[in-house]
Amino acid sequence: MSMNPALRNRLIAAAALAMILAAVPVRAHATSKEMIELQTQVQQLLDMVQRLQSTIDTRFGVLQHLVEQTADNANQMSVTVTALQQKINAQSEAASGKMDTVSGQVQSLNDSVDELKSRIAKLDKSVQDMQTQLQNIQSPPASAAPSGQAADPNAPQAAGGAQPAPGVPAATVAPPLKETYQAGLRDYNAAHYAVATSEFQDVLHFYPMDELAGTAQFYLGEIAFRQLNYADAIKAYNAVLEGFPGSAKAPAAQLRKGMALLQTNKKDAGIHELRLLIQRHPQTPEADQARTKLNSMGVKITATPAPAH
Repeated sequence: MSMNPALRNRLIAAAALAMILAAVPVRAHATSKEMIELQTQVQQLLDMVQRLQSTIDTRFGVLQHLVEQTADNANQMSVTVTALQQKINAQSEAASGKMDTVSGQVQSLNDSVDELKSRIAKLDKSVQDMQTQLQNIQSPPASAAPSGQAADPNAPQAAGGAQPAPGVPAATVAPPLKETYQAGLRDYNAAHYAVATSEFQDVLHFYPMDELAGTAQFYLGEIAFRQLNYADAIKAYNAVLEGFPGSAKAPAAQLRKGMALLQTNKKDAGIHELRLLIQRHPQTPEADQARTKLNSMGVKITATPAPAH
């Protein structure tokens, strides 16, 4: 059992008093007045020690209270942080689940669109085949040979026994547009560049005013770019920019033209094209790529006045 602090203090004071009395030489004829003064001083010393002990106890109590209060606050903060972390984790999991759901829906929609495109392409091919057959059926027979001129028995016979008119070449049937373009795109992605070039050129030849003609012209430039034939690539991109300025591939054509010019060490011309792209189509992904390229070259992006058309 621990000793009472007050009793311990008194014992310490008594011991101190005993030591003081032992250290003071006793005079044979000490007066009672001196003893009384000494007792008074000892009592004052004891009072001071008690007051000091009381002050220490009070301050220690305050300090202990502050420590307990700080510990409580820390515990509350820890609980709050844990709850907040759990809430954030729950929200993150919910958002992730929603994103997965949306991603799945988008993928399903893309699959449906691809399937619909395939069906439309097949239907378009069927319609074009029917139109071709109808044109062949409705085409008039070749005119008979002029009077007085004998028919060549060795000449090939046309449909229905009529002979084709002399000097008239056989008509070239235009291939179906979308099928030809899709075939060219497939061959391009498969790196069958010679076949893809022929198919894209058919699109340009037979359907020069169609929107897909501008896209086919762009891919001719891409084929030349991939084959490191930058001069022909630049010509093809120029054909897109000049012949199909409203094409969806116009920003990409200008970006690739700038890249091709940089590849041929025509730095100023390439920078001009990239700046022109940023000015004409500032909100496109191609403009972002142009900014990234110029920044990597340490070139300041400034507005370039567009040339007059």
